[in-house]
Amino acid sequence: MESVTRRDFVRNSVAVGATVATVIAPAAAAQPAASSDGKIKILAISCSPRRGQSTATALGVCLQAAKEVSSKVETELIELAGLRINGSIAAGIPLPEGERDDFPSLVPKLADPKVRGIILGTPVYFGNMSSLCRAFLERCIVLYQDKFALHNKVAGVVAVGGTRNGGQEVTIQSVQISLFCNEMIVVGNGHPSPRLGGTVWSGAEGGVLKDEFGMATTKALGRRVAEVALRVAGPT
Repeated sequence: MESVTRRDFVRNSVAVGATVATVIAPAAAAQPAASSDGKIKILAISCSPRRGQSTATALGVCLQAAKEVSSKVETELIELAGLRINGSIAAGIPLPEGERDDFPSLVPKLADPKVRGIILGTPVYFGNMSSLCRAFLERCIVLYQDKFALHNKVAGVVAVGGTRNGGQEVTIQSVQISLFCNEMIVVGNGHPSPRLGGTVWSGAEGGVLKDEFGMATTKALGRRVAEVALRVAGPT
């Protein structure tokens, strides 16, 4: 087998993402411009393999708090559950024959100039993010390579663990590193008790909505992302 260097990986991933990049380019070029109607959009990406469960529920609370900041804020929840996202493509490795790739369909939403905030939510598995979250972040190299299409979008992270201290903050930091690399403006949850992000306990009796502490951090994160995103977008 022919050896492939890291530089080859990066070069190949550019080639693999060429079609995707044609979609990104117009949006990336327009990134600094505010929406003509003054509205901004905040996306929440649920990286749980289980649709409609704890992570999606927590993100729904986060988005509701973001909407309450201003009538200019619109929101959308995207669940990756059921989507085929192969992280190996980020290294320039071709998609296996016959395998579906759903990541390109997400690119226009992520790169949309109206999208000023992105909140990632992931369950905690063995003290870190889900494999689906990792694959999603690796595939974002296409946005990274196309003039940093996520540049100056505000980012926050929600982590959902099976126990109260189940690695949520470690997981948040791990996700944040990738967001920093994409030149995003990474924020925590702000006042009244600033922390790294939304730290949620899925084992609370009655479900995540009964986790008062976790919901407080999640609501605060939604507000913080919305406030900073509005400030970055500036006046129209």
